[in-house]
Order: sequence, then C-alpha cells, then structure tokens
Amino acid sequence: MNVKKTQLYNLHKSKGAKFIEFAGYEMPIQYSKGIIVEHNLTRTKSGIFDVSHMGQLFLKGGDALTEKLQNIFPTDLKKLNINQSKYSFLLKENGGIYDDLILTKLKDGFIIILNAACKYNDLKIIKSRLKDNSLVLNEDVSLIAIQGPESKNILEKIIKDVSKLNFMYGNHFDFDNEKIFITRSGYTGEDGFEISVSNEKVNYLVNKLLDLGSNLIGLGARDTLRLEAGLCLYGHDIDEETSPIEANLKWAISKSRVNENFPGAEKIKSQINDGVKKLRVGIKPNSKVIAREFTKIFDKSNNEIGTITSGTFGPSVKAPIAMGYVSNEFSKN
Repeated sequence: MNVKKTQLYNLHKSKGAKFIEFAGYEMPIQYSKGIIVEHNLTRTKSGIFDVSHMGQLFLKGGDALTEKLQNIFPTDLKKLNINQSKYSFLLKENGGIYDDLILTKLKDGFIIILNAACKYNDLKIIKSRLKDNSLVLNEDVSLIAIQGPESKNILEKIIKDVSKLNFMYGNHFDFDNEKIFITRSGYTGEDGFEISVSNEKVNYLVNKLLDLGSNLIGLGARDTLRLEAGLCLYGHDIDEETSPIEANLKWAISKSRVNENFPGAEKIKSQINDGVKKLRVGIKPNSKVIAREFTKIFDKSNNEIGTITSGTFGPSVKAPIAMGYVSNEFSKN
C-alpha cells in the first residue's frame, strides 16, 4: 500500500519533523523540541495538530436522514441542536465498537469525523446501513486542531467571533474568501478547536497560526495529552471486542435510546442492567516504570485481574500513567 501524505507534509518536513507511518499516512511523531516540550506547550500555550488523515463524511438531508441515522448510532440525534456535536459510536450487533466518532448536526445534514485507521471500513458499513452507495469521504478538505489555553485568542485574530462558540458546537466561518467549518472540540483535555479547511488553504491557515505564536505538535504529544485526559485511542483502549459499557463510556449512550433500536442495543441494555465483567479504568503506577500496553495487572494476592491498554509518561503529572481493563470488582480500588 502506498503511504499517503497530508497537504501539510512539506511544512512538517521544513520544521524538522520526524515521521512515522500511521493509518496509511506519513505523519509527524515529533519535532526538534521533543515530545515533552510539545506536550507542555499545548498545556500552557497553544499547539497545532495535523489530523487530516481522519475521515470527514458530509451527509445531506433533513428529518428523513436523521431518522435513518437514528437507527445506526446510539445517540438521540433528534434532540441535537443545529451545529451541536456529540461523541458517539459505530457499533457491531454484539455491542462491540467498529469506531468512536464525532457527529455534528447541520441545518441540511450531518458531518461525521471518523478515525483514520477505521474510516474506509466505517464508510462501507454506513453505506450499507443507509443503503446509499453514493456516499464518499471528502478528501478535498484538510482537518487541523488547535489546542491549549492561548488557542482561543490566537484563532480569534484570524477568524472573527470564533471564540463565541460553545464547547461541542460548530459553525461556518469566513476565511480568505472561503467558508470553513470549525467546532470547539479536541483530543487533549484542553480548550481548542477543530478546523475543516480546503486543501488549498490549509498551509496558509497553519502558517498564520504559527506566526501568531502557536506551535506544531506531533502524534507523540497527542498521545500523552489524550492519555492524561483519560481519552480512548481506538484499536488500543476500545475495539470490536469491547462495548461502550465495558469501556466506561456509558455516558455517551443517550438514555432515551437504551430501549430503542440501534445495532448492539440488546447487548448494551443487558450490560447496563446486569453489569459487566470488566471495566476500563485509569491507572497511576506506584513505581517510575511505565506500564506499557499488554502489561498484565495483578491484585495483592498475585491473581491476574486485567491488562494495560495504554501507558506512557505523563509530562504534566511528571509520573507514569496508564489505562486498562480490570475485573469489575476491582474497578473502584
């Protein structure tokens, strides 16, 4: 398979990026300052993430489309306000997770942001469930995220009134004679925005953000930031063998939908009512040793009770951090 490059590849290269192959794309893992510095810049100032490898699916339609999507996702889409975003899932019939995603309701349809490694399979599943073979991912647009406490003020200097957006809401804004869509959201635990902008304008936009004091951040710091915030990484902390209830993400299932029809509904309802055998938890190891993925977890009697799914050094807490699954009876310890 040919490794793809985003529109910002040459900019990354000019800024000294080290690259890795991720989800079929050549992506920056870090820049010359290193992961810890990039992490702290995002926590204290502002960081820019190229997430153009992710899937952007734009669906046109009114109430009929909402009704169809209601049968695909466990989110009460009818109650969403215009321009409101929700975290949701594409589920298997057995309750497993094909992907976690962000849905945004527009006046004339929806935008769905899909994980890079899942997007083509997601598209196939959504097309099948909607019985619409005309759906395609929009690859004419790039996606960037600007995150951190100074991001609001920096972006406001370029995009007027963007700072008025509420968290998990979006809107169209004018930028260089183009309508771009921006949501107030992100994957770092910090305030920030995700910006869908044409491939032709993305380099211009990112360079303006850099000129105003933001910083390019690689996937390495993106991982440490999201893990400190307790956010899941698909394919590690959640997957097709894990349900949202086991993943401790019950809050993302609309209460009004639990007794309604969507893929995996029976399993989800059963697990809510009867409980689960395992549960995702945050873990702070006692030692300075990082507990990496697949590390086994034992109780005080040396009985195996679970497995680490993500682990790293947390620059903000200056200590190892991790998450994983443990037998439910140990989840509150």
